[in-house]
Amino acid sequence: MQEVTRMGNIFGYIRVSSRDQNEDRQLIAMKELAIPEKNIFIDKQSGKDFKRPQYRKMVRRVRKDDLLYIKSIDRLGRNYAEILEQWRILTKDKGIDIVVLDMPLLDTRRGKDLMGTFLSDIVLQVLSFVAENERTNIRQRQAEGIAAAKARGVRFGRPPSRLPDNFHDVYQRWKNGKITGTSAAKECNMPLSTFRYRAEIYEKVKLL
Repeated sequence: MQEVTRMGNIFGYIRVSSRDQNEDRQLIAMKELAIPEKNIFIDKQSGKDFKRPQYRKMVRRVRKDDLLYIKSIDRLGRNYAEILEQWRILTKDKGIDIVVLDMPLLDTRRGKDLMGTFLSDIVLQVLSFVAENERTNIRQRQAEGIAAAKARGVRFGRPPSRLPDNFHDVYQRWKNGKITGTSAAKECNMPLSTFRYRAEIYEKVKLL
């Protein structure tokens, strides 16, 4: 199919899931396309929704006949329904073209006829579903991993604070019934529930 001539500006959108991840791979791809730096928008946050400052700024900037490049469909987002909705807003309401670099079939400059649009929509829906499904699978694997670790006795959260210097003496007196749990907790300057919890761990460590 013949490419449609266009006269708008070129934009690029980049997203990484966290501030620790590197956007260089996506940025190199955008610069190879000679996209002006001022037209490249980068978000460093999750793709679970579209409440991203740079994405919103980009949407406000683009105009009819502009062209937007993204590296892959999951860089746009990971929520199936919202990806489709944003795609509709960008291509239908804003009137821009979108090119997904890792998926040549997702290039709205081509196939402007009914069949081309139909095929593009099918590919988009399939890829959007796959992106969201993978995100769901990752969450499930994380939950299963945490459950398995807990079953093995692994504790999550911050490590417990250091025991007070008098804990051993207080514990022994409490264990021998010389003081109450309330008094023991007060002497150790901790809530009763915390004292009982730490005493339980202390007892297990002593038995090892």
